Formats: sequence, structure tokens, C-alpha cells
Amino acid sequence: MVEPNALPLYEKAGVHRPVQRVLDVTIFFLLISLLAYRFLFLHRHGFTWLHVLAFLCECWFTFTWALLVNVTWNPVDYKTYPERLLKRVEDLPPVDVFVTTADSVLEPPIITVNTVLSLLAVDYPANKLAIYVSDDGCSPLTFYSLTEALKFAKTWVPFCKKYEVQVRAPFRYFSNDLSSDGTEEFQCEWRRVKDEYEKLRRTIEEPAKNFASRELTGDLADFSNTNSKDHPPIIKVIWENKEGLWDGLPHLIYVSREKKPQHPHHFKAGAMNALARISGLMTNAPYMLNVDCDMFVNNPDVLLQGMCLFLDPIIDKEYAFIQFPQCFYNGLKDDPFGNQWIVMMEFTFRGAAGIQGPGYMGTGCIHRRKVMYGQSPDGTNISGKHCDDELHKTFGNSKDFVNSAAHALRSLTDYPRGLSNSIKTVNEVATSDYERASCWGTKVGWLYGSLLEDMLTGSEIHKKGWKSAYLTPTPPAFLGCAPSGGPIPLNHQKRAMTGLLEILFSKRCPMFSALFGKLQFRQRMFSVWICLWGIRSIPEICYATLPAFCLIANSHFLPKVQEPVACIPILLFVFYNLQQLLQYLETGQSARAWWNNERMARINTICASSLGAVAVVLKLLGLSETVFEVTKKESSSSSDDTDSCSDGDLGCFTFDESPVFVPGTTILIIQLAALSVALLRIRQPVVQEFGVGEVICCVWLILCFWSFLKGMFAKGKYGLPWPTLRTSSALAFLFVSCIMSTN
Repeated sequence: MVEPNALPLYEKAGVHRPVQRVLDVTIFFLLISLLAYRFLFLHRHGFTWLHVLAFLCECWFTFTWALLVNVTWNPVDYKTYPERLLKRVEDLPPVDVFVTTADSVLEPPIITVNTVLSLLAVDYPANKLAIYVSDDGCSPLTFYSLTEALKFAKTWVPFCKKYEVQVRAPFRYFSNDLSSDGTEEFQCEWRRVKDEYEKLRRTIEEPAKNFASRELTGDLADFSNTNSKDHPPIIKVIWENKEGLWDGLPHLIYVSREKKPQHPHHFKAGAMNALARISGLMTNAPYMLNVDCDMFVNNPDVLLQGMCLFLDPIIDKEYAFIQFPQCFYNGLKDDPFGNQWIVMMEFTFRGAAGIQGPGYMGTGCIHRRKVMYGQSPDGTNISGKHCDDELHKTFGNSKDFVNSAAHALRSLTDYPRGLSNSIKTVNEVATSDYERASCWGTKVGWLYGSLLEDMLTGSEIHKKGWKSAYLTPTPPAFLGCAPSGGPIPLNHQKRAMTGLLEILFSKRCPMFSALFGKLQFRQRMFSVWICLWGIRSIPEICYATLPAFCLIANSHFLPKVQEPVACIPILLFVFYNLQQLLQYLETGQSARAWWNNERMARINTICASSLGAVAVVLKLLGLSETVFEVTKKESSSSSDDTDSCSDGDLGCFTFDESPVFVPGTTILIIQLAALSVALLRIRQPVVQEFGVGEVICCVWLILCFWSFLKGMFAKGKYGLPWPTLRTSSALAFLFVSCIMSTN
């Protein structure tokens, strides 16, 4: 019989997908064949800009496909055993939890409250946990909501522990009627706790309607005469587990770092670095979990799952962070907006886990503090043994914080902890100018220089030689709120593409990392593939205009049907879409979900990615700066109604006057114009040079932008605004006129 201490805490196994591998190779072979055909055509018929452009775009598609196959070739799966951990480890390590919110209007406090309540109730010793809530909007409403939530937590947390509640975000738990389940005692308790939650919800949501006119007194007095962009640091201990009870409530601390107009605040990365310093002085846990305000704990064992890897003696020397997938509770059926990322999480991130590890996704991630403080796997670059002057240059002028950082770098857990009595010292490291003449944001902490601070930070960690792990427990560790409608997911995608391009055109570009870093070769290819996402709009827009150009100019760039080589693009089209469809079916989704994600991939690339490219070009030219846009979160706080929008809005694409819709509308009008010209030409006694392939491409693009076509004739928020239509029509007219004038 195997002794309990000899059993592994986790297992890592490969995921075998032979069909996907065959399709990967087949598609790559067809892409190479298409390039060979294009090269021979240019050699025999001479160079024309039409076929040269097609050749360059197809080279791009082949290169990015090779990079993608590299990522998905060896997927792995981690399985953890928390029950073995509890039998083996008597004293679990402390964990600091960071919750970030930035706008109490776009991110209603009731959402943050539910996330905090789920964290307070996780299955982990309460005396080993500290919850820090970063409010970058300096909202008194958020602080007030957290103080009210604490009162409910004293009822909610014992209830969850007593009845082993699985879903520990109250608004999700009470969305199902369990009042008739279990014992009579449970039924009574369930109704009582639900009533308490409804009372809490009303206490938070009703004052929110007129909170701005409320007189701020008592604990709220510190928020008087402040605004979100100009205020002193406000740090308040809402709850302190003074007795150190393992079954009590964890520490709960509110943090709003100082902001001054004359000092850069670096968006979320700056907030995370402030949390790292503040928590380093107050609790200094060796591990840090960070979640967005809308990502509540869905699996109460999440910290134990992570510790199964971190507490392994071999993993301890290799792994920097553990990433959990982003999953959503309010995802619409068939994913009409293509923003649930199920296939990407399953294939791409699981594939990256088989190399050096997935990238950091900005939420649902457990970090080692010493790694975020800049330490490499061998510990030679920075450690607590360095002289004080060197540590001060790295971590700033706070002697107390430098001492805490030294303890963290040496993996010491005996640093004296205090909460209320350390507020004065903590305020110093939360000031807006503390990072001056230090390495915060450049060598230690979350890195600056991109709107995607998570991707940049994770890439630099891998560059030092660290690995990362990808855990996919059942049920999912965290659940978040998926953005709905048209503008919100597109703006989110635009922000991501802008951040990737900022990294691509910076000194931290993964291509330089490939030369000077410690990335494994395949991990370098993965990093390059991610960064190149930002400029994929250029070849895709060029390729999307080629069939329309051919129909208008009466030419062709694809082989005609009667030519034997016509089978190459046909088979490529069939096998690519077959592979994509099989991936969606394998992950339990429908064919409709595949189509929705296929069309949204075209919309995201042509609309959001192109606007992101423009934003970065303007930044490089010094004409403007990129701006971090907070994504609006839908509040679904009521236990009686979990859908925040009406049935008529579900799945419907909505528009506004944002320029993000102009590229897509322009491409659609161009395709419609091209088909119209082709139909008129068919009736004329003229030799038709264009083929079926060009017509199919135009029709395919029109189907991908079908929601835009409906928007051209709809009204209100479901219709394209007149300014967008005018601008797109003018651009399309210019495109068609230029072609007609040259023929």
C-alpha cells in the first residue's frame, strides 16, 4: 500500500488529438502548395501587383499558421489532489488576494461585493488570507458597499462552510431556489441568508442612485473633495482577524492609491504594483492571487488547487505563476459575440502549457511574490542579500518596504505583520511619486509600456527562464461576466490589439527576447504569434479587398474552376473550416457557435484590430497616447433575475458612433458594390475574367458581416449611425472609383 506522503499532489499528462494533428499538417501542406502555385504563376506570367499582394498575404497566413500549430501541437492537462495536500501539509502558506476595480459606474459595486464575498468564503485558513480591494476610482460608494458587505459576510461565510456550499457568490447561489431542499434546518437557514442578501443588495443599490449628493461623514469623510484623478492615498482596514482564527474572516483592506494629474498612474499595472507594496508591508504573503472585480470564485478549492503545484519541491524551482482559464456565467447560447473563448482556452492555452507555460491573462492567476519582485529561477539576479543601497534603487525609498522585500526574496515568512498600526508607513508606498528613481514597472512588479500589462509581464517572466502552469479544475475556478452587445466586445478587442502592438514595437518585443532571453524556442514562437495578432488586420483587409477588386476590374487572383490547381484553395477552405468546426464540437458547442465565432473573428480583425493599429501608429508619431478603457460590467446582482438585459437584447448586435464600425461597414459596402458590378457585367457580351472563387469570397464576407448589413436598414441602437454610413460609403465609393478609372 502506497503511503499518503508518497502520493503525488498533481499529475501532468499529455492530451492526444490525432485528428487535429492530421488536419494541422494537411492545412499547412495546402498553404505551402498555394504558395508554390502563386510563385510559379508569377514566374511564368510576370509580376503584377494583384498576384504579388496575394502572394504576400498568403505568406503571412502560412507563417502564422505554422506558429499556431507549434503552440497547439503538445497540449497537456494538470490534475491536482487537494485532499492529499491537506493530509501532508500542516501549515499552509499565506496568500494575499488582490481585487481590482476602477469605475463604480461601469463596474457596479454590487459586482465587486459578490467577488469579495466569494473570496472571503474560500476553503483556506482565514488566518492565512488577506483580501485587498483596489479602487482606482476612489469611490466612497465602493468603500461603503464593502463595509456593508462585511456585516453580511459574518453570516454568509459560516453558512457556506457549514453546508459546504459550492458556489460562494451570493447572487449566483440564490439564483436557484433551494428553499425546499435538504433538512428543515437548512431550508430555514437558506431563506434567512437569502433575505439578508436581498437586504444587502438594496442597501447598496438604492443609495447608489443619489450617492453623489450624500454628505460624507465618519469613515467616508476621507473621500470629501476628491475625484478619481486627483486624491491622496486612502487605505482603510475594514476587517482584521486579530485573533488569528483559522475559521474566522480573513483580513479585508480597502486601497485607493494616490493620483495626481502631473504623475503617470499606469492604469491597472500601476494599481497592481501599489497593491504589491501595500500588502508587502501589511501581510507580505509569499503568494498573490489577483482577480478582476467581476471574476468570482466558483470553486472554493481554488487556492488548495494552486498550492498542490507550488508546494511541490521540484515545481518550486521552476514555476512562477499558475493561470486559471477565464470562464463566464452569463454566456449567451451559441456565443453570438464570439467572446467566451472556449476553444482558445482549450486548444491554445492548453497547448502552451505543454511548452514553457501559458501567458499571464491578467486575472485568475496565483503569483509568487519573489518572482514579481524580479527574482530569476536561480536567484542570482536579485535577492535579499544585496546591499541596502541596491535594494533601495530597486524598490524605492521606504526602508520598511525594502526590509519586507528582502524577506520575500529570501522566502522568509517571519516578517512582522500588522494592519492598523502600519497605515502611516503604507501611505508612503501608495503615493503617486513613490516609484520615481526605482525599478517598479521596468524590472520589478507589473511592467509598464503597454495596455496589456498582463501579457507583457508574463512574457518577461518567461524570458527569465521561469515556467507557468495552466489549471482547469472542475467546476471552473472563476466565473466572470462576458460583455454583451456590439461596441463593448469590439472596444475590448481594440484595447487588446493596441496593447499587443505596443509590445511588438517596443524594446521588449519577443523577437528580441528570442535573441537575448531564456525562452525555449517553441515558447519564443508562441510569444511572436501572440504579438503578431496586433497587425493581422493589415493582411486580412488586403486579402478581403482582392475578390472585390477582381469582380470590379474583371480579373482574377484565384485559379479558375477548370484549372486542376483550383482544388488547392477549395480543399484549404474545406479543411480549415472542418477543423474549426470539430474543435467547437469537441468542446461541447454547436455548429452555430462555430459560425458565430468565425464571423466575429473577421469582424474583430477588420474592425477592432485595424483601429488598434491606427492608435499605435498615432502614438509612435507622437500625435496621441493610448488610453485604457474600462469595460462596462453588467450587474446581475438580484437573486431573482440573473439576466441583466431584456430578452429582446440577447444576441442582438448593437452599434454606436464609435469609429470601430467604419472599417467593417466599408468592407461590406465594397463587397456589395463588387457583386452588383459583376452581375451587371455578366449580362454584357464581355469575356468574364473573374471566376467562381472570387464570387464565393465576396458572398462569404457578406455573410460574415450580415449583422452590419441588417444594421444598415435597422433603427435605434440596432442600426448603423448615419455618420458611420456616410464615412464608409465615401471610402467604398473612392475604392470603386479608383478601380473603374484605371480600367
